[in-house]
Amino acid sequence: MSKKERTYTDAEIAERLTALPGWYYEEGFIRRQFKTDGWLTTLTLVNTIGYLAEAAYHHPDLTVTWAKVWVKLQTHSAGGITDKDWELARKIEDTVLWKPAGGALEGTPNKWVRGGDPK
Repeated sequence: MSKKERTYTDAEIAERLTALPGWYYEEGFIRRQFKTDGWLTTLTLVNTIGYLAEAAYHHPDLTVTWAKVWVKLQTHSAGGITDKDWELARKIEDTVLWKPAGGALEGTPNKWVRGGDPK
């Protein structure tokens, strides 16, 4: 039998969220909204999050519309927020908001993916 993972308290969650601007805690989940420039970018974003989640073997809940994606993370088996949620949130954030900063890669001229309103 495996040991139950440690869950974070509300106060610990609030403190940890300061390192993830745009993420917020609501109804037992850490959450984030991302905006895109349209349907194709939305699908690319969803597939990227899906790839990261499957590689991590930790799967968020997603809500998808034409130009927005909401991500909800919680470790259901532990009944709260665990290190798995923090690590996947950070990986999602770093990956989907990455843009080239100099060098040979120019980056897309499109709006692409950007952080949305906290709620």
